[in-house]
Amino acid sequence: MASNNTHPKLTGEANLEGSSSQLDIHLEKRHKGSDTLYDVESALESYATIMATNKPDPRGPGYIRLYILAATIFLCSTMSGFDSSLMGSINALPNYTRYFGLPTTGNASTGIVFAIFQVGQIGGALFVWLIDWYGRIWHIFFGCLGVIIGTIITALATNLPMFIGGRFILSFFATLTTTAAPLYLVEISPAAYRGTIAGTFNTFYYVGSILATSSVYGCHKYLADQGNLDWRIPLWLQAVCAGLVILVIKFFPESPRYLILNDKHEEARQIIIKYHTNGDPNHPLVDLQMKEMVQSVQGIPKATWKDLFDLRVSHVKTPRSPQSYDAEQWFSIISYYLPVMLDAIGVTNTDTKLILNIIYSAIGWVFSTCGARLHDVVGRRKMLMGSTFGMAICLALVAAGSAGKIEYNNNAAATLSIVFIFAFGAVFSGAFTPMQPVYPAEVVSNRMRAKAMGAYKITSGAAGFLNTFVAPIALSSIGYWFYVFFVFWDTFEFAFIYFFFVETKGLTLEELDAIFEADNPRKASIQAKRRLQETYKSSSKT
Repeated sequence: MASNNTHPKLTGEANLEGSSSQLDIHLEKRHKGSDTLYDVESALESYATIMATNKPDPRGPGYIRLYILAATIFLCSTMSGFDSSLMGSINALPNYTRYFGLPTTGNASTGIVFAIFQVGQIGGALFVWLIDWYGRIWHIFFGCLGVIIGTIITALATNLPMFIGGRFILSFFATLTTTAAPLYLVEISPAAYRGTIAGTFNTFYYVGSILATSSVYGCHKYLADQGNLDWRIPLWLQAVCAGLVILVIKFFPESPRYLILNDKHEEARQIIIKYHTNGDPNHPLVDLQMKEMVQSVQGIPKATWKDLFDLRVSHVKTPRSPQSYDAEQWFSIISYYLPVMLDAIGVTNTDTKLILNIIYSAIGWVFSTCGARLHDVVGRRKMLMGSTFGMAICLALVAAGSAGKIEYNNNAAATLSIVFIFAFGAVFSGAFTPMQPVYPAEVVSNRMRAKAMGAYKITSGAAGFLNTFVAPIALSSIGYWFYVFFVFWDTFEFAFIYFFFVETKGLTLEELDAIFEADNPRKASIQAKRRLQETYKSSSKT
């Protein structure tokens, strides 16, 4: 790598001066509706050439700071995972169900306790637009503060309405945090490592899940005869991650793209220098990224909610918005209802169910962490398609095993079902868990990102509400046929991803804006990815 103040001459057309002028032309033509793929090629060559000839050290001081910053933001995901698995685990505790008068088998009463979280998510999503008003950092701060308030109410609840109300407040504010946090990471991460850094955010959902199920297991094992401590103590622990984030979040830099939107160009530049080029102000990536960010919003008015549905403004020529990603909310059923699913195949011991819940979360974390890195190596589309195909196979075998146990009392079939429930979790986690909050943020333009993520949270909350409210009833009523439905749903999802999902690997967010203006963004993104690879190889040899 070159020294801090000198850089090797970039080869071909993609020298620094040339890359700037070509980028000007590219962005100017972009706004006039010219052939996007042709125009964006020069910018792609510039980025690939710089990365091939003068790639910043990913172990340098700036990147180390970025990793520490990101690790702190990951606690927001841990907080979310803690809640989801906490309720699934607590639902298996006799003290909890007896205290609130809940049935031990799934019905509408059980479903509303879970589903109120999605109602809170929809409510919180209506205020996501505030991210563009006072910034990503303040949004995370207020969200974590609200989570602490919601935790206090649920942990002190003396009746079911109070408990449900606390969960609504907790969900409302958690939505503020879990929307702003991944969006912040997507905007502050360098393109080459965006999938790895931002994708790792959602993998810490499983860390929260492991902590939740472990705490419930420990409390149930040693405090089950101490009144209600076995479920109240885990409820109090929900506030830990939110409290840790509140202590440090105001010391973090703002998103450079938020700063650009608010005409704070020098602040944005300093962040790029500090975190993307290890403190080197003369690195060619600084000028290239600044020019891309500035020109992507120059002369364009701030987005409104109406713009989400205006084809002339949002250029929706393919399902680029987060709503196309909501379908995967259906698969969150296992994290909530694993104990109920285990009941259906004959696993009734509470300790056994809690241990299996912990193992399920641990497997999910391992596979999702590996998957976060692979998204920057293999690419988003291949990972998502492979995962969807694998999920369909796993659910088909879960259905077959469940049918064998229920219809013929075959214990081997029950074991098969358990094995492929865990295999499903592994396959799902490897591809979808890292991308759930990242891909929707990647495919939306800088000025539309906050509002589009709000729309994403609203629709995913609605889908999640239906999922968590109906799932226990469906499991009790139709048994293994419930899994069969999802086999067909996965098949549909595979086709949808193949025909419509755009490849975002290795492209800056501004380059993706240009890709989406092509007549066929999916095809344009695949060609751009191939172009990047060719340019990188050519520049490396030179």
